[in-house]
Amino acid sequence: MEGSVVGERELDSTVFATTGNSALLHQVAIAARANARLPLAHTKTRGEVRGGGKKPWKQKGTGRARHGSIRSPIWRGGGVTFGPRKERNWEQRLSKTMRRKALLMCLSDKVSSGHLILLDRLELSAPKTKQVAMLLAKLPVSGKMLLAVPSLRETAVVRASRNLPAVEVIGAANLNALAILGHETLILSLPALEVVEATFKPKK
Repeated sequence: MEGSVVGERELDSTVFATTGNSALLHQVAIAARANARLPLAHTKTRGEVRGGGKKPWKQKGTGRARHGSIRSPIWRGGGVTFGPRKERNWEQRLSKTMRRKALLMCLSDKVSSGHLILLDRLELSAPKTKQVAMLLAKLPVSGKMLLAVPSLRETAVVRASRNLPAVEVIGAANLNALAILGHETLILSLPALEVVEATFKPKK
């Protein structure tokens, strides 16, 4: 936490030495973004807009075109014919093996590129943003940072990092490929590293 080297740790090669597959990583990233997408745009059909229960004028004899409702899509204030609907679903299903493989590739890339930092411990005396900022100032970090903690129950670190725009805190067991891709540096404490290796190590 003081920015000095205090030891070395041998990483599990099955987790941090996975060969790359750009096509798989691209597929997993696209699927993750699609699954997080919310259908916000929603238009009403002629059956959902308000009003229009009465036929505006009689069918014949007026010289005007026949109409059954003033809420028809061709009327101002009427329903929308082919507008976006909130029932749309962009979900893409991926197997657990594919998602795990993509995550391991991202972890391996952070190691090979030198963007993985291990801390012997991550302890704060109080949930103060200043303490986290001072910690990061002592580390060789740049760009956006992903700070992984053993559990999100460590409220001191979570609360202290909330006001730092370049830092995102995530539970070690919740790591995913998209989160790692969006941050230049990954910071792990040794307890968090043990959680990562125990959670994502491929089963034999």
